[in-house]
Amino acid sequence: MPAQTITIAENFTGYLTSPESGHGPGIVLLQEIFGVNAVMRELADAYAAAGFITLVPDLFWRLAPGVELTDKSDTEWQEAFGLMQRFDVAQGIVDTQSAISHLRAHPGVSGKVGAVGYCLGGFLAYLTATRTDVDAAVGYYGMNIQKFLGEAANIKKPLLLHVAGKDEFHPPEAQKEVAEGLASLPLVTIQTYPEMNHAFARPGGAHFDRANADLANGRTITFFRQHLG
Repeated sequence: MPAQTITIAENFTGYLTSPESGHGPGIVLLQEIFGVNAVMRELADAYAAAGFITLVPDLFWRLAPGVELTDKSDTEWQEAFGLMQRFDVAQGIVDTQSAISHLRAHPGVSGKVGAVGYCLGGFLAYLTATRTDVDAAVGYYGMNIQKFLGEAANIKKPLLLHVAGKDEFHPPEAQKEVAEGLASLPLVTIQTYPEMNHAFARPGGAHFDRANADLANGRTITFFRQHLG
């Protein structure tokens, strides 16, 4: 089925893409700080090719609907950081739940609904696991999770976190705090990529590493196939 922009709620839209069969489990893909841009659509298309109906909600819609930035210029970086600083995380999780519920009701979704996020979305994936009814969640190089470890007891479904060992935005002490804070939870798996920088799985990014991205992405697909049906 062709990709399309859909309405999740009034003025709240998302990019929806599906496998050729038109049916499969669902994935809500949570954006980086650059909005629902070409990179997010490329990732969504890859999940669709792997058999998942994938929805990328425009989580910045309350600030600036339709944002599409890149990581290629200082101007766009500054705009992206400005949006992240103004972003209401709690409201973003409410919107994520709306996207999960919308996708769950989609006629093509034949299984459960998971969530996967990158950068900002990696952090949101953790909170999605603690605050929503998602069936499984995956976070890539999420920041600030250590500040929300008090919510970890709310995790009732499987969570996979991919951690970049040399992440300049998530230093070793924070990584250690997260690992120790989640170590006792059997539903949580942490995979660390010791030599990788932040955004090592962003296609075309400055730190993109094909081998480690393929490894992480393969683990994600296996995880979702196991837990979403």
